[in-house]
Amino acid sequence: MSHFNANDVSTQLHTIGDFIRFATSTFNQADLYFGHGQDNAWDEAITLVTFSLNLPSELTEHVMQCQILTHEKEQILALISRRVDEEIPAAYLINQAHFAGLPFYVDERVLVPRSPIAELIEQRFNSIIDEHQPINKILDLCTGSGCIAIACATFFPEADVDAADLSIDALNVAQINIENHGLTEQVIPIQSDVFSGLEGQKYDLIVTNPPYVDSEDVDSLPAEFQHEPEMGLGCGEDGLDIVRKILAQSATYLANDGWLVCEVGNSQVHVEALYPEVDFRWITFERGGHGVFALSKAQLEQNTKIFNERMKG
Repeated sequence: MSHFNANDVSTQLHTIGDFIRFATSTFNQADLYFGHGQDNAWDEAITLVTFSLNLPSELTEHVMQCQILTHEKEQILALISRRVDEEIPAAYLINQAHFAGLPFYVDERVLVPRSPIAELIEQRFNSIIDEHQPINKILDLCTGSGCIAIACATFFPEADVDAADLSIDALNVAQINIENHGLTEQVIPIQSDVFSGLEGQKYDLIVTNPPYVDSEDVDSLPAEFQHEPEMGLGCGEDGLDIVRKILAQSATYLANDGWLVCEVGNSQVHVEALYPEVDFRWITFERGGHGVFALSKAQLEQNTKIFNERMKG
């Protein structure tokens, strides 16, 4: 059921600016949720319209006044209609998302990249790691689309990067992105249930955006999230089933002076309640985002007993 008559719209709107305005108004009226790359209707409209027209998303006033052909109008209106009627995130409609300034292929086998960890990667983790410390081997645990692994490989060209995930579907998408970025020598996809497939490996940096949404939040997620793979979102009553394992086991897989960087989002409150004795370093982001902590190998080892005791919940 479309919220508009495509023929009427097509005859009354003419320019790129017209269609971006119309899409924005339609999205706002439909009360859609924006949290998969864009956080507002205007930017989402620009994403869909410019993609449909094979244009860059940075539009000048001159380009906004350009007229659109009939078949182009039909393509744009079809995308707008699907975004509203099916509540599909724009990234899935165009099979593309950006992360750390890089383009990634995405579909419904993986979560849409949106982690604030992108900001840390672009800064080469300089708020956490000494800039003179060599980073030769990186693990992206729960890699999904491969975006964190590929961004790390791009900003640490000297490092070998492993991209681990339990889901073969996700690893197939990661492989598409690894090939698209020409990184088949540097980024290796590995099937692994947390650390099960990584025996004997030692990393200077483990970066992970695991499933961490608690059951209460899972039940109240907007419709857009229903299109994402459930195993990438929810993870037990408090959202920490996998995080518990990561905290208990990651020291074994870190080199001396190694670091764990982990995103837990809204489940930060559960982490702090479960481990009140542990001095997590919570990262502050300039571009927004929260719930990401860093722990050194030394801190992980120091709290081994606590992490092991509470792994079973």
